[in-house]
This record gives sequence, C-alpha cells and structure tokens, in this order.
Amino acid sequence: MKNVVVAGGTTGMGREIALHYLRRGARVTVIGSTPSRGELFLREADALDGEAAYLQADLLSIAENYRVIKEVPARHEALDALVLTAMLPFVKRRETVDGLEGTFMLYYLSRFILSYGLTDLLERGETPIITNLGATGITKGAVNWDDLQFTKGYGTVPATMSGGRANDLLAVHYLQNHPDGRTKYFGVQPPYTKSGTNHLPQPLRTVARVSAALFAKPPAESVRDTLAVMDDQPDERLILRAVGVPVDPALKTFDPDDAKRLYELTVDLI
Repeated sequence: MKNVVVAGGTTGMGREIALHYLRRGARVTVIGSTPSRGELFLREADALDGEAAYLQADLLSIAENYRVIKEVPARHEALDALVLTAMLPFVKRRETVDGLEGTFMLYYLSRFILSYGLTDLLERGETPIITNLGATGITKGAVNWDDLQFTKGYGTVPATMSGGRANDLLAVHYLQNHPDGRTKYFGVQPPYTKSGTNHLPQPLRTVARVSAALFAKPPAESVRDTLAVMDDQPDERLILRAVGVPVDPALKTFDPDDAKRLYELTVDLI
C-alpha cells in the first residue's frame, strides 16, 4: 500500500491527486485549514478503495507545520509521496502569527519545513518523491533578497514571483543537503487551472472567473501530466516540468549558489 501526504489536499489539484491515489488503494492524509472541506473530502473518499484521513492545520503558522510533522508518523510508517499544493496569493500584505509575509510562508517556508521534516519517512518509502506544484520554468521575477518579507512596497505579483523563485531554489538546496538520499524532488508548473476566487476583491474576482471559464482547465485534467511522472518516475532526482514539458535545470532560477544562500537564510529565520 502506498503512503501519500498532500498539503492543500482538500481542494483543487491537491484534492485530485489525493483521490487518484485513494482509487488505487493508497493510504492518504490530506492537510487543510477548513474542517468543512476536510469532511467533504472524507465523505467522497469513503466510496474509494484506499484509506483517507484529514489533518486540520493552518500552514501559515510555523508551529502548525511542525505539528503536522509530529502527527503524520502516527498514520504513516513510511511515505511514498509528499505533495505540496497549498497556496493563496494575498491581495494585501498579510502578516502571519510569526511576523512573516503570508505568501513567503505558504509558498516557500511551509514547503521547506514539510520537505525537510518528513524526509525520514520518505527515505523509508519504496520510490519516494516530493511533488511541489508551483511555477517551475518561469524565469520572470526573482527572490526579493533584500526584503524577503516585503515589509516595504508589497505587491501581490512581486511577492508571488519571489515566492515562486524561492520555491524553485528549494528543490535545489533540498537535494544539495541530501546528496545520498533516495527521495526525488519534482518541481511542477501545472496548466492554468480553475481555482477558487473568493479571496479576490471585486472587480478582480469577476475578471478571474471569466478568464478561468474561458481558458482554465479543470483540476482533474491539470494533474494528468503530474500523476504520469509520479507513477512512472524518470531516473534523475531533480525532476522539472512546465505544463508537461521538461525544464532545463541549468536555468538561472535553479542556481546552486543562490540555493545555498536561501537555505542559510531560511535556517537562520526559523
């Protein structure tokens, strides 16, 4: 039986990945912040062959991420896949309980903590892989090195781009710090996908809904390429895909020196 943990697994692409593995008889734990969504997910999972669990956690909190790491081993003796999908762009700067900028916390730091913190379980898996849904292959934007928390001049797009580039470097420094490990790191840019818009103010909400109706794919379709790679993994440990197409790891967004720099800054931060 495969063991899978999906952060952000109660909605969208995370939910579809979780359901995929439940249909195959896996033991799956989904992490989400909204109990009603967790209950809805579990009701749907009841009809499937696998074993599902919901772990409520606010991944905007450092302490909550560490609580997840402590609680997962009670259900999983090993992990075959850790899937990281939780993400929410903030129109206005949001400061977390730890005094961090919300996009940085959710898009990068939470994924950092879960990736490193669940490594021991992953290394016990049969073909362990960390799947990180983000913006792999996009080279616009850069890590906001001088102000990671955007204390000055916050903007949704710059903060999201900075988080995306930090997320790219996470894949690199994770493997730098586990050179002899078996766990693969899979960075993914999925297709434009239909997702929730309630967090957006008007008129942006209406624009986003119209755009999604015209151009976006449903989550079940968007995850097909991702699942194909997860179920039939290539040999390399750093796997990079953008809308199903391989991405060159030599791109500047995966610079090894930048990855080391970010890792050191992150360790100092937490």
